[in-house]
This record gives sequence, structure tokens and C-alpha cells, in this order.
Amino acid sequence: MQNNKENICILLVDDKPENLLALEAILEAPNRTFIQATSGNEALKYALKRDDIGLIILDVQMPGMDGFEVASFLQSDPSTRHISIIFVTAINKEEHYVMRGYEDGAVDYLSKPLDVKLTQAKVNVFERMYFYQKSLQLAIEEKKEINGQLERFMYVVAHDLKSPLAGIISIFGMMKYALEDNDQEALRSYRSLGEASANRLNQMISSILNYSKSANYSEKNELVSVKQLLLDLKEALFLPKNVQFSIVEPLPSLYTNAVQLYQVFQNLISNAIKHCDKEVIKVEVGMSDQSADFYTFYVKDNGAGIAQKDYAKVFGLFQTLDKGDDAVKNNTGVGLNLVKMFVEKQGGTVQIDSELGQGTTFFFKWRSGKAS
Repeated sequence: MQNNKENICILLVDDKPENLLALEAILEAPNRTFIQATSGNEALKYALKRDDIGLIILDVQMPGMDGFEVASFLQSDPSTRHISIIFVTAINKEEHYVMRGYEDGAVDYLSKPLDVKLTQAKVNVFERMYFYQKSLQLAIEEKKEINGQLERFMYVVAHDLKSPLAGIISIFGMMKYALEDNDQEALRSYRSLGEASANRLNQMISSILNYSKSANYSEKNELVSVKQLLLDLKEALFLPKNVQFSIVEPLPSLYTNAVQLYQVFQNLISNAIKHCDKEVIKVEVGMSDQSADFYTFYVKDNGAGIAQKDYAKVFGLFQTLDKGDDAVKNNTGVGLNLVKMFVEKQGGTVQIDSELGQGTTFFFKWRSGKAS
């Protein structure tokens, strides 16, 4: 079966329908679709309307608008000038005809009567060129996206890290004066402020390190007991006494990347605790569904909830919601982006089910894995 990304649409242009049928029969292949146009005007209409045309095979001698004029129009329009054009002509290959064709945007010629093998070979070449161009364009777009993330990353380093560091420096200065005045109450206050700023700085650095290292995690899978992973995580989080953390069984054992699964659960559970507005924080973790290829896990809390309009935003890199509580202000916006990245790397998806004031449940599909 052909991958949709490997399909090419070819526009065939000739004023004689029998020529179009013959040309399509010569070039027919599973990954090719064809559009037939019997005039220059019709060809321009298709080329301007569709963005999936990768090659045009264009008859030069047509009544009304000839092939040279069609090519000239296509070449002058930024949206179509990238399309490769092969001229089909019975005109002799005198230099002035050939030069005009190239000036008008042609990349090659086919002479009538068509040589079947030569026609197929030339179209195969331009088909490969089309796929290479698509791959290059995707790579360029991916690079632009990465560069945009890096710019945002540098902004966070320069701005957000500077803020708590400046606060710590300022607090040390105030502590100096408090020591000189032996003001113990002020010293305690400054110490508390300094500790909060230092914790904020440590949180930012940890989040950035986690994000920057995420691409370097080992791809090696191992047998992981999800229940044991969650018990280890619970112990590592040093949960406050007001947190009721429950693990709902049964939970599977699966072959997977333990570090990445641990990170997903850690970020979801930490967020549930951090953003809960209740005196008693309830967090429940379990499995809601199982298929041949995926397990669906969930992390449920009794917190403030998330507005539906913000569902997509919470997964954005360095994006935070516009709320006034300190937990949100101190949030880096990195954790849930890591969750989304790791889950999608497994071929899974992340979904949110939330009601304002009632809490939030994050569902994520994680590949079941096979022993290697």
C-alpha cells in the first residue's frame, strides 16, 4: 500500500482527448493521480485552484492559449512557479523554440510521437525530484519550528531565570542591613523570601534540563511494572500529608521506556498537586482502557479544573494559563509539553476531561510494547 505522503498529482494538458487518454495509460501507477485539461485556460484553472499538483505535462501547440503562454502565466505566479513542466511538442527543436520554452518555465521536452520508455523515465525522474522537494520543505518547516522553540527557550533563560536570581541578590542585600540592626523578624522574612526564590530558580533549571535532555533518553525498552513505577514515584515525591494519593488496580506490566513513562506520570501527578485549590488534595491514577496496541492510563484530581478553551494551550511549550494563583505563576509550562511529546512518540494521544471547580482527568494512550 502506498503512503499518502508518496502520492503525486500530474496535470496532463492537450487539446485532443485521445492524446490525454494515451498519456495517462503510459504513466499510470498506484501512487499517481491525474487531472486532464483540454485547453490552456482549463489548465490554469486547475493549477491555481489545487495545491497538490507536482508535475504538468503540457502540449505546446493548442488553439487559443498555447503551451508557452500557459507556462509563462504559471511561472509568473508565486503559487505555481514551483511546479515542474514538461513540454510535449511536434515542433522541431530549433534553438529559439527550445530557449523560449526554458524561459517560460519548462524543465524538459518530450517530442511527438512519444517514446513510451523515454516518457516514463523522464516522469520518474521528476517524480523523485518532487518527493525530494517535499521532504526538503518539511525539513525546512521543522527547522523553523525548532528555531522558534529555541528562541522561546532562550527568552525563558534570559528572563525567567534572571528574575528569581535578581530577587535572591536583592534579598542578600536586605539581609545585610537586617543583620546590622539585629532585626530577627526581618531576617526570618528575608530568609523565607530567599528560600522561595531559590526554589523557583531550581524548578526552572530542572524543567529546562529535563526538556533539553528529553531527546537523549535511551530508546531501550525494558519490562516495567506500572504499579511499582507509581509506588516508586509516590515515594520520590514526598507527598504532603494533605495529599490523598490512590493507585487503582489492575495495572499492567509492559515493555517500554521506563524513564519516559515515569516522566509522564511524574509531570501529570505533580501538576495535579501543584494546581489543586482544595484543602484536601485527591489524586487518583489508574488504567481506563486496553486494546491490542495501547493502554489508556489516567491521572485524576479534584482541583480547580481547566476551561475547555485552554485544553490545547496547556500543552504548549512554555505556555501557562492566565490565572492568579502562585502555582500557575511559578509554573514553567514545560512539563505538559514533555508529556505530550513522550506520549506522541509512542504513537499515542493525550486528552483532557475537566469541569471548572470539580477537577481534571488527563487520559493518555501508551503503547503496550513487545519484548525484544
